[in-house]
Amino acid sequence: MRAPLRTLSFAEQTMAMPAIRRRWTVADVRALAREDRAWPRYELIADELLVTPAPGSPHQIATTELWSLLDAYLEHEPVGLAVTSPSDLELRPGTITQPDVFVIPVETRTAGEALEWSDVKALLLAVEVLSASSLRTDRVKKRDFYLENGVEEYWIVDLDARVVERWRPVQETPELLRELLSWCPRARPALVIDLVAYFARIDRKRRMFSR
Repeated sequence: MRAPLRTLSFAEQTMAMPAIRRRWTVADVRALAREDRAWPRYELIADELLVTPAPGSPHQIATTELWSLLDAYLEHEPVGLAVTSPSDLELRPGTITQPDVFVIPVETRTAGEALEWSDVKALLLAVEVLSASSLRTDRVKKRDFYLENGVEEYWIVDLDARVVERWRPVQETPELLRELLSWCPRARPALVIDLVAYFARIDRKRRMFSR
């Protein structure tokens, strides 16, 4: 079993609890979602509805910056497709997840002519950018779910601590990366992300509109 993480404060637990204690189904959750709105984000793990409100601009900047790095890398090392949510992944029957950023393996088979969310049963990578409303779900519930259901790596981006927590299925504790992150999917040449520069870019863009 993976080692337990630190005990969260009461406030964190309250913000991250499932919306209502009842047994939810995939059909119930999809009935809540609207194609014309990305937020709130509805997910279903272990029959519990997880509702994430719209994040702030730092979260979205961090997500876009990371997607750009992954997309550029995959242009040269085409082992997968980098995507951002909203999405509708059913990695395990009866569940719905929407990682902030994720990479679909190139070997994914499609039922029709084009890729549909229902075709995706495994991921090379799933990434969540922490926000106040998602601390516990990202660090515990989603971590366990992803690593047990065909996700080869899971990254948690902590903007406050300026660190990326990297998890793999065989690990009991995460790697805490502050300077460089090296990703080698399918034994390809590594994508090396300068995390100091990454967090600096996020800070710079956050301050663009400040006076």
